[in-house]
Amino acid sequence: MKWNLRWAAAKRDIWRPVDLQAAFAKVGFTPSLSKVAALWGGTPVTVRLKDLDKICAALGCTVADLMEAEPLAAAGGQEEQERAVGGEVRPVPRRDGPRRLRPPN
Repeated sequence: MKWNLRWAAAKRDIWRPVDLQAAFAKVGFTPSLSKVAALWGGTPVTVRLKDLDKICAALGCTVADLMEAEPLAAAGGQEEQERAVGGEVRPVPRRDGPRRLRPPN
């Protein structure tokens, strides 16, 4: 996923995290400045749905404006794309044989 918070904020003439925090406060969303700066400066690993809804309300945008699906990397090949689409997933056997537990010495 591509995180487009800065683009959505720029459409509202918001250029700094402090201004974004002020826009959030208008809709009752009060994250700390460090959290706003983290959202502003990079792609978050997770975002709560409640927070996402308030971000969209503050910026007057949709979730599709904030997040854009990107194609899977070519390194994974066709198998990765099939798994992402719902293809059959099978376990891959270990190359060095089954794992055997040994008693501690």
